[in-house]
Amino acid sequence: MPGYKKLGRDSAHRKAMLRNLVTDLLREERITTTKDRAKEASRAAEKMITLAKRGDLHAKRQVLAYVYDRDVVVKLFDEIAPKYEDRDGGYTRILKLGPREGDNAEEVFLELV
Repeated sequence: MPGYKKLGRDSAHRKAMLRNLVTDLLREERITTTKDRAKEASRAAEKMITLAKRGDLHAKRQVLAYVYDRDVVVKLFDEIAPKYEDRDGGYTRILKLGPREGDNAEEVFLELV
């Protein structure tokens, strides 16, 4: 049993979807998605913020390899990471919104604390 949810997608699609979710979360600071997607995206986003807190060149290159938008990486290192300087994890929050109209999937807000 893997340590992650497969989310009904093959590995390339799943990785691309999570990269998109993390990029959007860091850009907008709050996104709406399903509960399972939010949990997986939260794990990846927390790792990106932890890397950004280190602040060195290698960390920046690691984040650039994952996040799609360079402007988001600049925002992450210049604005987001300094906010969490004295916080050891727990950078994201999941708030339940209720079921989605079309397929009854549980929707949530995923936001930065």
